[in-house]
Amino acid sequence: MTSTAQFETQTKALIDDLKSVCANYGLGNDGNEFKIITQVFLYKFLNDKYVYELKQLEPDLAKADNFDDALKTYSEDDLEMLTMQISENTARIAPKNLLSRLFEQQNKDQFADIFDETLVSVAKDNIDIFSVLTQGGEKVVLFENLSKYVTDNRDAFCKALVNKLVGFSFEHIFTQKFDFFATIFEYLIKDYNTNAGGKYAEYFTPHAVAKIMAACLVSDENVNNVTCYDPSAGSGTLLMNLAHAIGEDKCTIYSQDISQKSSSLLRLNLILNNLVHSIQNIIQGNTILSPYHKQDNGQLEQFDYIVSNPPFKLDFSDYSADLDSKANKERFFAGIPNIPKSKKDSMAIYLLFIQHIMHSLTPKGKAAIVVPTGFITAQSGIDKKIRQKLVESKMLAGVVSMPSNIFATTGTNVSILFFR
Repeated sequence: MTSTAQFETQTKALIDDLKSVCANYGLGNDGNEFKIITQVFLYKFLNDKYVYELKQLEPDLAKADNFDDALKTYSEDDLEMLTMQISENTARIAPKNLLSRLFEQQNKDQFADIFDETLVSVAKDNIDIFSVLTQGGEKVVLFENLSKYVTDNRDAFCKALVNKLVGFSFEHIFTQKFDFFATIFEYLIKDYNTNAGGKYAEYFTPHAVAKIMAACLVSDENVNNVTCYDPSAGSGTLLMNLAHAIGEDKCTIYSQDISQKSSSLLRLNLILNNLVHSIQNIIQGNTILSPYHKQDNGQLEQFDYIVSNPPFKLDFSDYSADLDSKANKERFFAGIPNIPKSKKDSMAIYLLFIQHIMHSLTPKGKAAIVVPTGFITAQSGIDKKIRQKLVESKMLAGVVSMPSNIFATTGTNVSILFFR
């Protein structure tokens, strides 16, 4: 049996192989490379999970020398009966869309079209459970046509991707949990940023920091049936650590993030970490302007646990005036930062996120939020008003100031505020 450490090395080698294929076809550090790598990786993961689940249900498939040949002996009805017994955390993959069938067709003309149609078909078959919602109600499906990002030799490109996948299997690692997949996810996204190459740090909170935040929040082992929320979720590292501290089957994840890319990566993170049941609560949209999660009476939903590493500074001058409304008076009780005459990209949007989080906690809720350390010592303005309310309402449970340069995206000293 391959050890977890060995398998981690092999998985990272697979990711490197996929990146090498992209580089060989002119996509190295291209803005679309991350889409190809993450979607192909996810297709392979879902394929192997489905095969693994079938083998758990049907000993004859597990014992077969050739799984695909054995599967072909099953009727459509028999396979449907087996598939109905598989957990909803597992994607349904029609036999024609399995990686093994794709591999069989690699020498056909227009293989790129076959490759694209396979992934799109898997996405369509799983649209209800695995789609991320936009604020406007549109569904962002699992996969798209990937070969379109290559200008020449599309068939050869797709064939090269498939050949990297077939020699690898996730099957014997599905009993492993968080620490393995957290490392793999971090490795998978480490080279991507916005729409160009570079470090993908702006959506990533260091695993060690996220783990400490979760441990400080979850001190009760009897936590059950709770809600967890991040209003600026990024790729979901904070939420994953929180869910694992509580127990994946004891919590439901909610999030919102304005970035389409981060929402897609959060979905990938949920799938890797056995939290598929929460994908329906992942919303792509502007939390500050239009918070999505609301109660039946129109009031903001409140959550038992909130974690967040929001952007510290961002130009929100385009919609700043829209925030100054009667509906937001209670939510933004300390005020909305003024629009500066210059350096609009330095507007302190994190102050709005702090207020939003305070407003979104249940009466017995707990929260941890990353802020610039300067927030703690500011002697006037919105910063001070927020601190006064935290102290007067006895919400502030503690502050942890972190070492310099612990977050890759900022040289700003940061601290973590704990609320309850």
